[in-house]
Amino acid sequence: MTQPKTDPRVLRTRKLIMDSFIELSGKKEFKDITIKDITTEAMINRATFYYHFEDIYDLLEKVLSEVLLVNLNYDTYENDELNEEAFVRIFTAITNFQKSLSNRCHRGYEDTIGRIIREQLEIIFYKMMLKQNRMEHDESLKITSVILSWGIYGASVEWKRNGMKVPMEEFIKSAIPFLVSGIDFGSKI
Repeated sequence: MTQPKTDPRVLRTRKLIMDSFIELSGKKEFKDITIKDITTEAMINRATFYYHFEDIYDLLEKVLSEVLLVNLNYDTYENDELNEEAFVRIFTAITNFQKSLSNRCHRGYEDTIGRIIREQLEIIFYKMMLKQNRMEHDESLKITSVILSWGIYGASVEWKRNGMKVPMEEFIKSAIPFLVSGIDFGSKI
């Protein structure tokens, strides 16, 4: 069964709204942007805005999710193995994404941004592990993808918090052997 095609005009209008929001976020903090600002910038009416988005928070979430997926180059990861190179690329992409947002978003929205990043990472890790392990939807893979998403996100936050003293690739590479091979506590006894 083929999926119905979305009208190109609907896609263009949605992109126009999102682009207008991104443009405004470069000039104002999120908390100061109104629906009126967005509709004026996009040259649309309020009804058109609400046809595409529930409210400004829905718009924020969709914009962040889509921009993050572009930064992560999502299509690349669908067919990729979960290895050192993938961990470095994912870590670098989300760290750069967070750095680019730090100038645009008010600190009060870090939880929203963090949740979106973790949700997208969880999906990516799950699909990569599912492909690598050739399992049906295994619950342990879902749990592992949650742990990896929180870990990579947390490492990115920690790198930024520590003043970015070492290059981000070097920072994440120190943990990768444990991520890829696991931690064998039994060999230490």
